Amino acid sequence: MVDTTALQKAKKAKNDEFYTQYADIQAEVNAYLEYDPDTFRGKTVLLPCDDPEESNFTRFFAENFTRLGLKKLISTSYAPAAKKDKYGLELFDWAAGRNLDPKHGRMMILDHDVNGDGKINFEDLEWWYLKGDGDFRSEEVKKFRDAADVIVTNPPFSLFREFLKWIVDADKNFLIIGNMNAITYKEVFPLIKSNKMWLGESIHSGDREFGVPKEYPLNAAGWRVDSKGNHFIRVKGVRWFTNLEHGRRHQPLQLMTEARNIKYSRHKEVKGVGYRKYDNYDAIEVPFTDAIPADYDGVMGVPISFLDKYCPEQFEIIGLDRYVPDNPHYGHRFTIDGIETYARILIRRKKGDVK
Repeated sequence: MVDTTALQKAKKAKNDEFYTQYADIQAEVNAYLEYDPDTFRGKTVLLPCDDPEESNFTRFFAENFTRLGLKKLISTSYAPAAKKDKYGLELFDWAAGRNLDPKHGRMMILDHDVNGDGKINFEDLEWWYLKGDGDFRSEEVKKFRDAADVIVTNPPFSLFREFLKWIVDADKNFLIIGNMNAITYKEVFPLIKSNKMWLGESIHSGDREFGVPKEYPLNAAGWRVDSKGNHFIRVKGVRWFTNLEHGRRHQPLQLMTEARNIKYSRHKEVKGVGYRKYDNYDAIEVPFTDAIPADYDGVMGVPISFLDKYCPEQFEIIGLDRYVPDNPHYGHRFTIDGIETYARILIRRKKGDVK
């Protein structure tokens, strides 16, 4: 089960201000460049839901404009007053004493050498006020979406479903970060099942650190305040979601025979016990990704973390436990001896896969 305590607390507080760390953005983007150096070349990249003074997305893509071969970078931000109304917080530090218009979002554009130093980088960013508050759902920001080739951001996690639909409706490439449990959303899972979206390359387990506003309560399991007074929390269960190709997703899992798994598995749920069947669906329970057998041709239920290592050439995704169309218990989790399992993805090996 994914521990999303910090995210749930943020949701209750109506606070979606999580600032992704520069190193996490760099690690993920580099994975696509290793697979295809031209992933971003000649492209217009849009960073919506951004905060110019806080966002590492704007800084990273501006500083790497030439290396990535970008055509244009557009970053849009939400109006400070809209944030205050939404969260009940004072204006963030970056707005204090700067005579900023609190009712309008801003846009930043980078597409040429403004200062004449022969380079295109962060120093060449130009900014203007938007006509509206910068909400990604506004017609103003939609026009930027429609003109972009790739959308990259950390969207408000409470609006993840709506934001993803906003991207998909425009048929854009994207790289966004979110809660792993979004996999189970009925609006999200069909995209994964049909291979229109998959998990990114660089985050497979563990937790990640995010910057938060100084007003944010530091009651997460892991937090710190740096020497400059900046606040950070650690959040478990985050993943990159994308439709950009990277090499890892085409690397097949190395599987063991069922008999060997039962004899030597490091998991007590399988070792000496075998694979149990669900009470309410014709499939076996495989509680860990590294316990998937190589010689079973039927349907298997696996944890959602399986998607970290999912290879579409090796496995077919049948469905999600609660939303399998032919399941007479539609809408319910699977059970074993009457006890519900955690969320399970149903998969089947493809013939001729690598074992």
